[in-house]
Amino acid sequence: MNNSGIGTYRRLLRYAKPYKWRIALSMLASLGVAASDAAIARLVQPFIDNLIVAGDWALAHLVPAMIIGVATFKGVSRYIQEYFIKTSGQLIIQDIRNDLFGHTMSLSMRFFGRTPSGTLMSRVLNDVGIMQSSVAEVLVILLREGVTIVALTFVAFYMDWKLAALAFIVIPASIGPAAVIGRKIKNYSKQGQIAMGSVTTVLEQTLSGIKVIKAFGSEERERARFITENRRFYNFLRKVFKYDAASSPMIEIISSFGVAIVVWYGLIRVGAGTMTQGELFSVIAAILLMYAPAKRLVKVNNIIQQAIAAGERVFEVMEQKPEINDPQDAGKLEKVRGDIFFERLTFGYDEEPILRDFTLHVSPGEIVALVGPSGAGKTTVAGLLTRFYDPQQGAILIDGVDIRKVTQESLKANIALVDQESFLFNDTIANNIRFGRPDATDNDVEEAARLAFADVFIRLLPEGYDTRIGDRGVRLSGGQRQRICIARAILRNAPILILDEATSALDTESETIVQKALINLMKGRTTLVIAHRLSTIMHADKIVVLERGEVREIGTHSELLERGELYNKLYTMQFQA
Repeated sequence: MNNSGIGTYRRLLRYAKPYKWRIALSMLASLGVAASDAAIARLVQPFIDNLIVAGDWALAHLVPAMIIGVATFKGVSRYIQEYFIKTSGQLIIQDIRNDLFGHTMSLSMRFFGRTPSGTLMSRVLNDVGIMQSSVAEVLVILLREGVTIVALTFVAFYMDWKLAALAFIVIPASIGPAAVIGRKIKNYSKQGQIAMGSVTTVLEQTLSGIKVIKAFGSEERERARFITENRRFYNFLRKVFKYDAASSPMIEIISSFGVAIVVWYGLIRVGAGTMTQGELFSVIAAILLMYAPAKRLVKVNNIIQQAIAAGERVFEVMEQKPEINDPQDAGKLEKVRGDIFFERLTFGYDEEPILRDFTLHVSPGEIVALVGPSGAGKTTVAGLLTRFYDPQQGAILIDGVDIRKVTQESLKANIALVDQESFLFNDTIANNIRFGRPDATDNDVEEAARLAFADVFIRLLPEGYDTRIGDRGVRLSGGQRQRICIARAILRNAPILILDEATSALDTESETIVQKALINLMKGRTTLVIAHRLSTIMHADKIVVLERGEVREIGTHSELLERGELYNKLYTMQFQA
């Protein structure tokens, strides 16, 4: 392994530290397995010389007991070794997966914007799974097979050092090919995991967008896309299998030269009377038993290379640094009044700024609407207020406090969001409403649902509030999903509310009900409304018109219409349509 590979593997092994006693017990049991093989090789000599050749048949009565005894000892040792190492490996992988998931959750929205969710899923599930067999099990295999080779080497040299030396001549010849095979396996394994990320991405997007796929009759096209990515993954995996399968035959072919030399030279010496048949067969048994763990050690190198390839991809994510961090001296934002000041903000996702010198003051309890053409920066303002991103210039103050100087947890405790996507989890209705406040009672949940005009339809469902609503709330209509999201925001009871296109995807009837629910939600809260439908924000205390990231107009609905500028143009276009 190169320095990078060694560093990656050491990092993997750090996760084994909490389970060192389990691994130590497994290692101890592996010594029993190695000792059993050495004992078998050593007992061949007296079995042949004393029993077969000399005819001491009294020893025949001991043979069954010795066979059963050695097999039982080896079997018990192997059971202890495999059970404890496999449970250790699973616990280690569990810790790695937990750390990877937890770190991923801490990363900023920009990371998720540029990384496909399928790729992240592949790293959490597939890459970590590949690492499982290598983290702890390899340690035991290395110890067991290493000790076995040492023990059998000792037996072989003890019986006849000349024959043993001849057998070892071929071992250095296998090191070079084994290293080449290991590098190939690592390379193709890493490319295969990248391809698996593409497969997972296609799968995730297909299942998420199944309604659109069905509506456009694109099933066959998506099926063909999946088959293409799956085949690409197989092509890389096939090369891993090819080189992995070549390792054992390579060792066998190389080792056959050593065995051939030993048998040839040994038979000559037996014929010359310089060694007994039992000594020859004992040496041959030790050498043959020694080549088996040598082959397994080459296989272990292949496993290690695959694990390093997967580990590099996993740690690549874990080395990502969150862009949004709490300062060391971050204060806690207590329950706020809701006075918000956007002070000369400039922000861009890339080099091109989305907001330019954006300044706005929102008074406590005020309803402020952001309107403007697509791409004007309306949703970006909401993202900055929730600290999904930080501005390149300027500041956002809540009750006079810069939000970058307080903990993100305390900031978000003061904000409730109702998004246009109305995302719901595959859980019960009650748990979806309770998501923003897990300690809420059933009465609190039901009260929030009543205020959101959701209680009536919830009670008509088969299991009421305990009804599971499917992935993304697929069992509910758009209006029902949105009312559940509003109930969730009501229960959150935050002083600042963000409504991001909360009614954009609803029909007229659903929108009317949702608007009533929103009125209940906005009472007594500082509300930032982002809307394309101007009919939904006519009664806002203040309407801010954005264009190309800059504030063009500010005023009430009637004031902006009288001016006859951009807002009037947008309003006229919508209502003419």
